[in-house]
Amino acid sequence: MKPAIAALLLQAAAFPLTLALTWLLATANIPMSYLSVAVIQGLVAAGLTWWRGLASWWRAIQLLFPIGLFGAFQLAIPPLAFLAAFLFLLLLYWSTYRTQVPYYPSGRCVWEAVTGLLPAQRADRRPVRVIDIGSGLGGLVLDLARRGPAVEATGIELAPLPWLVSRLRARLAGSRARFIRGDYNAVNFGEFDLVFAYLSPAAMDALWRKAAREMRPGSLLLSYEFVIDDRLPNRTVYPTEGGPPLHIWHF
Repeated sequence: MKPAIAALLLQAAAFPLTLALTWLLATANIPMSYLSVAVIQGLVAAGLTWWRGLASWWRAIQLLFPIGLFGAFQLAIPPLAFLAAFLFLLLLYWSTYRTQVPYYPSGRCVWEAVTGLLPAQRADRRPVRVIDIGSGLGGLVLDLARRGPAVEATGIELAPLPWLVSRLRARLAGSRARFIRGDYNAVNFGEFDLVFAYLSPAAMDALWRKAAREMRPGSLLLSYEFVIDDRLPNRTVYPTEGGPPLHIWHF
């Protein structure tokens, strides 16, 4: 079961327990308020989430979710504002609940580090082919495309809004960068000389299995910040002093 679905079910399971605890506290003449009930709901949901072994950040989400709902109710925000926020977040994050990969922007220092790791031009003089899986707003891909015809840069992004923004940025800049909307699992890594990933810990094992199946000898897999369990990188560099590492695997 996907963690987001499990968290939702645990939040629902906490509700009857919250009602029972609220009734017990009320019968003991302990003053109760809607905020108190929201705090109890959050604590119970967080406890159930801990019991079921979900990641630590889910416990924080479960605790704060009922309190956040109470606060939003107190602000009397118009329903259309909630709908607009929901649609925006849906277009931005899309199937994050399934992939467990949120939007992580990298930065110019990372782009420079990736550029310094590009393989030498191929013997057949074809461009070095690079793909950013989960390319977001397209910063890395656009930067690589500016390096000249020796680099063929592609980005693939599942969420509609970041993909659309990256396409528009490329068109307005007259860039050779190519952006695809879709799941990177549908792409053959064997077509690329360098694969860059900035995903999440939940996706790394599956990423390695795909890379091990498809990547050609001499190609590189790069992962910013997140390492692959039991697969030590061949090399690690730090784009910014004291910042997250960039891990490199040779094939």
